[in-house]
Amino acid sequence: MKASILHPTGHFTIDLTKAIDLSIPITNDKGPRAWGQKNAAINPVQEGVWTGSVAAGATVNFNEIQLNPHAQTTHTECLGHITQQAYSLNQILLSSLYFTAELVSIEPQKDQDDLVILESQLRQQLTYKTTEALIIRTLPNPVSKKTHNYSGTNPPYLHYKAAKYLRKLGIKHLLVDLPSVDKEKDSGKLLTHKTFWQVTDTQNLNKNARTSDTITELIYVPNSVADGLYLLNIQTMPIENDAAPSRPLLFKIE
Repeated sequence: MKASILHPTGHFTIDLTKAIDLSIPITNDKGPRAWGQKNAAINPVQEGVWTGSVAAGATVNFNEIQLNPHAQTTHTECLGHITQQAYSLNQILLSSLYFTAELVSIEPQKDQDDLVILESQLRQQLTYKTTEALIIRTLPNPVSKKTHNYSGTNPPYLHYKAAKYLRKLGIKHLLVDLPSVDKEKDSGKLLTHKTFWQVTDTQNLNKNARTSDTITELIYVPNSVADGLYLLNIQTMPIENDAAPSRPLLFKIE
């Protein structure tokens, strides 16, 4: 089904039946994980001798899900992730349902013991520089990213100067296939998060902080999807929290 999207930057035609899903499904005891957390768990409820499973004799399947969105699945977060003042992703009003987005593939560069996405790489790779969102696929891009345990591995991250560059370009929504845009162990500095959201004081939030911008982590972009310009729809669970499991969908512009 074709749809004509009226966007502040123009009219776009997309096929709503051909969404490219960038999310990693939440599954029982599988999937990516980070920050020392176990996998997500999906198990039947136990109440006394009753088990919420048709296979176990119940009339319905009645599962409960144990999940940490930051550590176990594709998730979108707002600046409430790093501020003392509570901000809920569910309360942030996005400017529209669809965002112009550029997808780029970048191989993080060696910087001492780290692998880092640098500002210079973004300057070289970005073609449009006027989109609302940027999606970064890191190289190499094995399917094993969807089940990888990142804990204690010092995975690649985005240099804070690269985040500053994206902020200057007006990027409002940043999506990465990494567990975090920041270094795994940085003594709590969180420079890239703070730079992107322009947060200089996490205790008493500065007035120029970017309260409507988002970061999405732990996506997976299939190798079959070409770099370029797309429309992006970020679907999130309506949870009053700083972050929520999310399903970013890409649509080719026709």
